[in-house]
Amino acid sequence: MIRNFSKPLVVLFAIGLLSFSIYRVENDKLFEISKNIELFINVFKELNNNYVDDLDPSELMSVGINAMVSSLDPFTNYITEAQVERYRLLDDARYQGIGLKLVKIGEKVFIADPLEGGTGHKAGLHAGDEVLRINGEPVAGKTEENLNNAIRGVVGTPVKLSLIKFGTAKPEEISIERGEVDIPNVPYSGFVSGDIGYINLTVFTENASANIKKAYKSLKKTNPELKGLVLDLRYNGGGLLREALSICNIFTPKGEEIVTTRGKIAERDQSFKTIETPEDLDIPIVVLVNKKSASASEIVSGVLQDLDRGVVMGQRTYGKGLVQNTFDLGYNNRIKLTTSKYYIPSGRCIQGVEYKNGEPIDIADSRRSKFKTKNGRTVLDGGGVTPDVKLEAHEQAPFTKALLDQHIIFEYASQYVQQKDSVKNIDNFNFLEYDDFIKFAKAKSFTYKASGETDLAALENSIKTDKTADQTLLNDISGLKSKIESRKVDDFTRFKDQVIDEIEKEIISRYFYQEGKTKISLKRDKEIVEAINLINDTARYKKILNLR
Repeated sequence: MIRNFSKPLVVLFAIGLLSFSIYRVENDKLFEISKNIELFINVFKELNNNYVDDLDPSELMSVGINAMVSSLDPFTNYITEAQVERYRLLDDARYQGIGLKLVKIGEKVFIADPLEGGTGHKAGLHAGDEVLRINGEPVAGKTEENLNNAIRGVVGTPVKLSLIKFGTAKPEEISIERGEVDIPNVPYSGFVSGDIGYINLTVFTENASANIKKAYKSLKKTNPELKGLVLDLRYNGGGLLREALSICNIFTPKGEEIVTTRGKIAERDQSFKTIETPEDLDIPIVVLVNKKSASASEIVSGVLQDLDRGVVMGQRTYGKGLVQNTFDLGYNNRIKLTTSKYYIPSGRCIQGVEYKNGEPIDIADSRRSKFKTKNGRTVLDGGGVTPDVKLEAHEQAPFTKALLDQHIIFEYASQYVQQKDSVKNIDNFNFLEYDDFIKFAKAKSFTYKASGETDLAALENSIKTDKTADQTLLNDISGLKSKIESRKVDDFTRFKDQVIDEIEKEIISRYFYQEGKTKISLKRDKEIVEAINLINDTARYKKILNLR
């Protein structure tokens, strides 16, 4: 006989069955956790008690923990007691020190990139000055990281330097008080054509949005007929979420939901809306990005793209859409772990889904989910922000990179500025002494490995050591090496424009610091030219954004 159950009884039965299932799943999970913790402890004990060599328990445990967290994502990190201070400095928006960095050239140490307004700059230190001792300790044999950490410290405390100022021979002692140096997050804003403004944002630190707003208001005041804005987020690795939200608010309506965060614990999910009256809802905007634009940069560019408020131009961004929080583990150890993901107005997440060597890698568009912008344009998730206008990445030649890495350009600039007290106008500055630079580089015995040379050397060595290999291949390798060497002779000519660009930036930075370096870099910037052309082509701009 078939028994008829009442609906309430069926519902109660279903709820009970579901509760039992959840209870069992949770119990099974707890059992797996406790079982594996016990296994881990047992392995640790056996290794510690019976392994043939003495083991350092702390080091062994750190290896195990690091292996565990590294299997997740590159941004989840175990922070040991010894690393806590370093992580604090890296996460601090302000630089506590004397506002400069030190570089090693051979066994010598020199001052580089003094920040305008820093205590080092106020004390009369310049790029190219040679440092001999820090707080009485010789700099010889120390790494760049150790040297730069030595000049950092508590605000108000002194750091004593023994140095030789460039162009002099006599060492001198100087004591400089450490201070809080705000690294400018908007190093330059101005006009890239008569009626098109430009703002460069390098990091989302404190007051980034206020500085963007201030710069924009200044542009509008200077030229009320402002036709468009180029917002440069290239090489911007991100920073504070609240600053990214406020920057979006400058150009988007009040009350617009622009970011949500979602994680395992639903109660912690958050939704962020614009809360202020915007500055401008109509000005055409081009946002420049590249593969180094990450996190907060991707939020700003992604939000403006999803709301069809601006055109994103450049290369696909890095792909970091994760939220991290730091938790205390006891004994002054901590874990910085991913707790949720960012989602932007279309509903997509900008986080990369695959990694190689700790870096997100591009995946094919066919494997990325599709979403719609406000005006119905298709955008993709799962790997950063894909630009509306894709541009080929500016690739630095190995030749130019070697000149920078070996500090040839740095040393030449130090010599150059000794001969010229000032540069009157950045806009009219052109480096015309390229032949002199070539002589300088050759006098420094500059050499470098071109693309393929390292691989050829490895192949040559492999053939030589493998007696079964066809040794006649060595003749072919020798021929290829000769061809590469002959082409390298012409590299000073082939890469002249790239090298002059780097020389001009280094020289101008000695007179006008970061602002000048940013301004002169725009002179040969092909992506800036593309952005200007797009803003001037109103029909194309509107077509890209599907505007009426």
